[in-house]
Amino acid sequence: MTRLNPEPVQVIKQRRDAGLARLVAAIPYIGFLGVEFIRHGDELTAILPYKESLIGDASVPALHGGATAAFMEIAALVELSWSTGWAAVESGALSQETLPDMPKTIDFTMDYLRPGLPRDAYARARVNRSGRRYASVHVEAWQDNRSRLFAQATGHFLMPENDRDH
Repeated sequence: MTRLNPEPVQVIKQRRDAGLARLVAAIPYIGFLGVEFIRHGDELTAILPYKESLIGDASVPALHGGATAAFMEIAALVELSWSTGWAAVESGALSQETLPDMPKTIDFTMDYLRPGLPRDAYARARVNRSGRRYASVHVEAWQDNRSRLFAQATGHFLMPENDRDH
């Protein structure tokens, strides 16, 4: 029995990074807000770099609630798509031509825990449930200290039809 040699780590890392880049490019609003993603294995952290245009109330000053909600919804959508498409990324089957359809937001409930300060924000999403038709995702956002959240959210998503057939 001949054993296949594993792929070099760099090849796998490049494939993962390229898959994430294609996924992020599929959502134009990510570029508009300037949201970035850091990937460690299958774990993603979303980053919303501070820009003065994100301030909603200059007298406080605080991040605009809509920018915060959009940032967190983006983190949820990318995490959900990344986690459900992980097998395709790992096998190399995910390409520009085979990028799967994105989940559709059913509802998104925000909890604003404190004002977002004028600095970078970070978010991590966790998929609570992902079935053939429906998924539930929880998101937490912080700035300087991960244990001191400034917002959290729960989103429910309709999974794409092409994922339902599998």
